[in-house]
Amino acid sequence: MRATPRDEGRRWLEQAQTDLKWTRHLLDAGAYYLVCFLAQQTAEKALKAFLYAQGEEMVTGHSVRSLCRRAAAYDASFENYLDEWGILDSYYIPTRYPNGLPGDIPARVYHQAAAHSALTLAEAVVTYVEERLSAYDEERK
Repeated sequence: MRATPRDEGRRWLEQAQTDLKWTRHLLDAGAYYLVCFLAQQTAEKALKAFLYAQGEEMVTGHSVRSLCRRAAAYDASFENYLDEWGILDSYYIPTRYPNGLPGDIPARVYHQAAAHSALTLAEAVVTYVEERLSAYDEERK
């Protein structure tokens, strides 16, 4: 039996929440490049959660900015976060591969301030999606 759109959205949101928990641990451990990458992944999953909850059946793509724009088609308030959250897209490739950073490696380039900023953005995305989905659940009661 196929999950309802709301259940599928909640499933994706739960994974984003779990990723966020472990991303915080990685920040404490000093794995800053991984924090930046997982912050992008967490935001991506949270936005996909919102889109699945709206009834989309196949949500593809990895760009936080693009997913946020798609979410704005259902809830215009997401448009306000395109630029702010979109910065997470810059962590998708270079945090993982040495050839994304000519002459260096992610483990040496990404520092605590970048990781903290990325984590803060991911937390904001997850919180906003949680709030929006809860508001929709309340409206339907």
